[in-house]
Amino acid sequence: MRAEKKLIHAVTMWVRRQPPKMKAFMAVVSGMAALIFLRFIVHDHDNLFVAAESVHSLGISVLIYKLTKEKTCAGLSLKSQELTAIFLAVRLYCSFVMEYDIHTVLDLATLATTLWVIYMIRFKLKSSYMEDKDNFAIYYVVIPCAVLALCIHPTTTHNLLNRIFWAFCVYLEAVSVLPQLQVMQNTKIVEPFTAHYVFALGVARFLSCAHWVLQVLDSRGHLLVALGYGLWPSMVLISEIIQTFILADFCYYYIKSVFGGQLVLRLPSGVV
Repeated sequence: MRAEKKLIHAVTMWVRRQPPKMKAFMAVVSGMAALIFLRFIVHDHDNLFVAAESVHSLGISVLIYKLTKEKTCAGLSLKSQELTAIFLAVRLYCSFVMEYDIHTVLDLATLATTLWVIYMIRFKLKSSYMEDKDNFAIYYVVIPCAVLALCIHPTTTHNLLNRIFWAFCVYLEAVSVLPQLQVMQNTKIVEPFTAHYVFALGVARFLSCAHWVLQVLDSRGHLLVALGYGLWPSMVLISEIIQTFILADFCYYYIKSVFGGQLVLRLPSGVV
């Protein structure tokens, strides 16, 4: 066990010594290797989307445990939860009027639990809420996402307003975790349950991104045509990739902390 820890420590130190360009290159190579691995072991790539929703639900379950058993919301971003509720509500509306399916049920359950988390932070556990650390201005992401949705949205035959709403929830989902990362950067120390929750988000985002990328590869690009023409198909993929890379750095430190046997995650400056 000590030998394994020494090996992990040596690899970690080697990675940290690399210049930023090399780190970016290794991240891209690792992502591509993971995609190739998933392509061969998962035959029905729609299962990746279900897996992403399941992992997200698991992360929310960790939050529920933290709020009910630990009786504290310290380290959690209310603004991230509110952004999540906004894009889920918009996506749920779009799902009802455009493509009612199993994803509608999953989104409904996720929205209900997210609203419960918001209620707990705002009212039941307000005394432990770190409002001074949760200082990310959400209009910095909501307004640009709305403007972008007005300019670039699906070119399908659906109602124009619904298409703009659809684009808005895609863009907002990509950046909804930023306030949570800001809180963790401000505190520098992340307790286990919050770390587990954010790591689950990172895994869910990667699986969702893998689902879209592999679907495009399997259809030889026909899926992009089905999404419409113009910039919209590319923006869908870019949004999925952005979601993944936003959390990639945190996931690296989380895995390093777990293998190092540390219960509390300590983040260096500049992770966010």
